[in-house]
Amino acid sequence: MKYNVVVFGVKDTSENMIEYIHTTICPVDLVITISPEVTKRNQVSGYRRLDGVTSKYEIPVYEAPDYSLRDEKTQIFMAENTFEIGISMGWQRLIPKEVLDCFAFGVYGFHGNSGYLPFGRGRSPLNWSIILGDTRFNLNLFRYDEKADSPNVFATEMFSLTQHDDIRTAQYKNMICSKRLVHRLLMAYRENRIIIRTDSKDFDSWYPKRTAADGRIDFQARTREIYNLIRGVAAPFPGAFCMAGEEKAVIWEAHPFDEMIDFSMHAPGQIIDVFDGKPIVRTVDGSLIIDRYECSRELKAGDLLT
Repeated sequence: MKYNVVVFGVKDTSENMIEYIHTTICPVDLVITISPEVTKRNQVSGYRRLDGVTSKYEIPVYEAPDYSLRDEKTQIFMAENTFEIGISMGWQRLIPKEVLDCFAFGVYGFHGNSGYLPFGRGRSPLNWSIILGDTRFNLNLFRYDEKADSPNVFATEMFSLTQHDDIRTAQYKNMICSKRLVHRLLMAYRENRIIIRTDSKDFDSWYPKRTAADGRIDFQARTREIYNLIRGVAAPFPGAFCMAGEEKAVIWEAHPFDEMIDFSMHAPGQIIDVFDGKPIVRTVDGSLIIDRYECSRELKAGDLLT
């Protein structure tokens, strides 16, 4: 069987991209994904089973039994079929060389940072950009090879990261730019004129892997650092958290409150007061108001968050 346009994906963003390509640019001939059982063995924030969109448009699906795509079943499937071009959207693993080599025009995916590849390679770049306080994101559509985030760049789009963005609104901006880049790629594929730029003059740097435990709030940090962490790991990610005594509190939304009022009689992390169910917490250099949180008990004035 020959599959011209193939999408690799496991997330809600994958679903969005599949629908966009199929209804706006050209048919998606195959979706490669993983089953819910596989996600139990892998951390996949924002996982979405893609049978809704694939059933709607009658798109064939291959569910890999291994997220790494190195299993025997996948090897047989790749060997028995032919493929033209692949697009990876929301696929959070390296695609092995033996799979990449099956695609006549290559497999393409996205990676970005505040600079230019190979700067900022690695995991969770959009989360890291918000956490680090970056104000722009340079999104690359690049051709995959066996290494992570190599500077084989087809095209780029840039967008701003404002102080009002959290990870979800940043994902919206990322998706808008991703669609523009994919449209350019598939037009170039149609005309057989895909040009890749590999002459990067930037230096190599890496974002480390993030886990749910990295979302723990340190109230000895400055207000801006705490705020950036909260918005950088908001839903669909596990969220920033702290402890209220023995109870875990997940802070989904918060923002800086005031940096001038004298709160020195309170310790950093202590709740100063609560208004309309929103706790105000002292920080080292000011205060933070918690707009939305999740905890087994109500947070009250005087509580010390650690």
